[in-house]
Amino acid sequence: MDLYEYQARDLFEKHGVPVLAGIVADTPEEVKAAAEKLGGVVVVKAQVKTGGRGKAGGVKVAKTPDEAYEAAQAILGLDIKGHIVKRVMVAAGAQIEKEYYFSVLLDRANRSYLSLCSVEGGMEIEQLAVEKPEALARVEVDPLTGIDAAKALEIAKAARFDDETAAKVADVFVKLYDVYTGEGATLVEVNPLIQDAAGNIIALDGKVTLDDNASEVRHPEHELLEDKDAADPLEAKAKQSGLNYVKLDGEVGIIGNGAGLVMSTLDVVAYAGENHGGVKPANFLDIGGGASAEVMAAGLDVILGDDQVKSVFVNVFGGITACDAVAKGIVGALAELGSTASKPLVVRLDGNRVDEGRRILEEAGHPLVTLAATMDEGADKAAQLANA
Repeated sequence: MDLYEYQARDLFEKHGVPVLAGIVADTPEEVKAAAEKLGGVVVVKAQVKTGGRGKAGGVKVAKTPDEAYEAAQAILGLDIKGHIVKRVMVAAGAQIEKEYYFSVLLDRANRSYLSLCSVEGGMEIEQLAVEKPEALARVEVDPLTGIDAAKALEIAKAARFDDETAAKVADVFVKLYDVYTGEGATLVEVNPLIQDAAGNIIALDGKVTLDDNASEVRHPEHELLEDKDAADPLEAKAKQSGLNYVKLDGEVGIIGNGAGLVMSTLDVVAYAGENHGGVKPANFLDIGGGASAEVMAAGLDVILGDDQVKSVFVNVFGGITACDAVAKGIVGALAELGSTASKPLVVRLDGNRVDEGRRILEEAGHPLVTLAATMDEGADKAAQLANA
């Protein structure tokens, strides 16, 4: 779960990371009141889960409460990369002398953590990595030892901080790592981490991604951080049914068992779609090991609720859950959904009890179901039907 900036700021403050005062507001009137309370120069910042806010006009400096009011009028309702601004944070201003970058994230490839750090902050890290890769230090962090004072100083030195500044930022690095481990995060990023005119190190803008698996078990309080109004309704519906679903921008709905198989199916459908009007996968949906009528019905209900979906490709390899159980699940799901199931389904079964599974579907003779012998054949047929 990605957090809004103000939520990240609150977690930083909780773990002792130096931050500026900030007040959340939803209306220009609330923004003006917040500016009056903070006093002095403030910054009105759009709260959206995407980058490039400043370039899009979503961050404005205000010297007076009236200017803050006008800034809020300009920012609230703004479309930033498809995200409509409904809330802003009014933050106290700072005299910025230098801008730095720091992050710690999960390095899945190496089964470890990775810290990225640079004395050149403020710009998008992807841009920095391409234009000046030598300015971005990459330091592996052992999950068993983490970032202590010595490791933090190693990171600072690798990023070419001078001795005096390295000692200052190292203390903040340790506290940011406390946020990472203490909150069960997969990413903690500060861009920029600044040094102000008085020499103080302050986390000016933060980004935090929480691990949903950790939140469910260790941090049930994180549920309060979820913006249910901003969540995709189909993803929210899938989550309620315990499904692993991600909405994509395509026309072929995908159902599979196992994340690896589903990912492969996405690639094969995308490739097949090039020959059928450029249609693409509409979602990622992994039903896992269970393929009962209830699970299949829940999955189909979510996918068929997507207006963009024109056809559905069910690609299942029978293992612990045999193909005949999957076939019964499909038949039962279609019966349960009734007239709400109105889009063609292409079904490819393979593996344990595949012949019995195919026989069940053939005997059911549902007009929406087409059987495919292979994954390539199924993907091509589903793409063809979506383009018809």
